[in-house]
Amino acid sequence: MSPLSVNARRALLWHFFFFLSRVNCQSNRWFDGHATYYGASDNPATLGGACGYDNTVHAGFGVNTAALSGALFRGGEACGACYQLKCNERTDPKWCIHGATVTVTATNFCPPNNNGGWCNPPQQHFDMSMPAFFRIARRDNEGIVPILYQRVACKRLGGVRFTLKGQSNFNMVMISNVGGSGDVKAAWIKGFRTRTWVPMHRNWGANWQSRMDIRNQRLSFRLALVDGKILQFFNVIPSTWRFGQTFASQTQFP
Repeated sequence: MSPLSVNARRALLWHFFFFLSRVNCQSNRWFDGHATYYGASDNPATLGGACGYDNTVHAGFGVNTAALSGALFRGGEACGACYQLKCNERTDPKWCIHGATVTVTATNFCPPNNNGGWCNPPQQHFDMSMPAFFRIARRDNEGIVPILYQRVACKRLGGVRFTLKGQSNFNMVMISNVGGSGDVKAAWIKGFRTRTWVPMHRNWGANWQSRMDIRNQRLSFRLALVDGKILQFFNVIPSTWRFGQTFASQTQFP
């Protein structure tokens, strides 16, 4: 196999660093997409959908949320990530609120309809909660607007939240209100009687499960974010915990 040319090596390095800049929420580049809104007759706090957030306010995200098309959702890895959106006035100024931006949290999946829908691959699409959508678009619009979007760091109030789900022979933890990149790539759990970190597996969305018996133990968690940061939360859950309870860390980045 012949060695790569200088130009080819430069191109590979450019794409590599460009990818890192997007993941680390440091890119100033805006990307083209489209946005619609859903849940007009629903309480926007209940639109946790495919990420498994029972209530987006309880999860720490408020009502500025969005369902992402498959190209952005990444099989649930994008859950909790933050995006800044603005209406693309150069493309369709009639329906845009001039100069307005909104930051949304990814909490749901917008599925393809296999009939040329906006969420079909490779579309970059945000199906937003109605309150978020009308921060950037006029209320008399046609229900869809062209947008520009970029990844941004998530600014959260309070600590990372861990909600315990399951039953005696099955445990699952919903992880929410994560700052920084916001999206969790990997998770581990350690009980008070456990000597090592035990890997957890993504059950769906923001819900992670493990096979170890965690009852009657103080619990610690280790999270790897998509941007590469590793977070550790020691004894964040007391041994007296019960299924259905939520506990929060004292800080975002210990």
